[in-house]
Amino acid sequence: MLGATSLKIFSGTSHPEIAHLIAKRIGLPVSKSEIIQNHSGETSLRILESVREADVYIVNSGCASADGTVSVNTALMELCIMIHACKIASAKRITAVIPLYPYARQDRKDKSRAPISAKLVANMIQKSGADHLILYAEPSMLWYIKENFSIKNVVIVSPDAGGAKRATSMADRLNVDFALFHKERKKANEVSRMILVGNVKDKTAVLVDDMADTCGTLALAAQHLVEAGAKQIIAIVTHGILSGNALETIEKSPLERLVVTNTIPQDLNAKRCKKLAVIDVAPVLGEVVRRSHYGESVSKLFTEVPY
Repeated sequence: MLGATSLKIFSGTSHPEIAHLIAKRIGLPVSKSEIIQNHSGETSLRILESVREADVYIVNSGCASADGTVSVNTALMELCIMIHACKIASAKRITAVIPLYPYARQDRKDKSRAPISAKLVANMIQKSGADHLILYAEPSMLWYIKENFSIKNVVIVSPDAGGAKRATSMADRLNVDFALFHKERKKANEVSRMILVGNVKDKTAVLVDDMADTCGTLALAAQHLVEAGAKQIIAIVTHGILSGNALETIEKSPLERLVVTNTIPQDLNAKRCKKLAVIDVAPVLGEVVRRSHYGESVSKLFTEVPY
């Protein structure tokens, strides 16, 4: 418990909006720092207030900034440098709050001589001086489903076997049915065939995934769900990367709505796509920060949403 220790929240430049929302949730201003990208491409950073013996939380999402001036790699280096700066400035504890974990999809050795980049990122953050890491958005997604749909008609659908554990966890917490797709790929990001396992007839089918990139899989899954007799089709995704023609793909698909969280800036995408809805995860992350600081239970948030 660090309740008697001052709590400070710092922000990187990849997604400062969510850092301010988290700080607002706790009732604190974002602490002052200066981050500059110099002409050589290096990141120059200064902490502009004392962090001695403070409980420090550094918020930086592993994504490109909305204006494109900050890349994923730059955001990662900012995070590591800021952690290190606070460490050598005698912060009592440092927690990295990462709404979107960079290189998360590279979490296993899927071919010969391939790196496990997600593990490398974790090692970098740890070696920089971070004591803890916060990244969790599922309670916000559960809340959205409960608030917007009749639970008795909902079936949670995983678009692939790899996401079955995530989808079954949500289905269990909502006490609803579960279905999944088995998919065969021609190559990365291109699906050749999908087979539905489970019953969705006359149901509200909620596709659940961790990331939506090109959205080809979601669109194809939605078409199969229509053919299987689903009455309503929604997709809920934690991280909406939405690259290339993803928004156009969603607009043309049978999906009634694509729901993403604000772990990545979505203001421009929301203006371009009428089917896109955005969930704010700042209340959950802010409450995790507050509970962590005061030594309260965080596991309670696995089933409850602090709205």
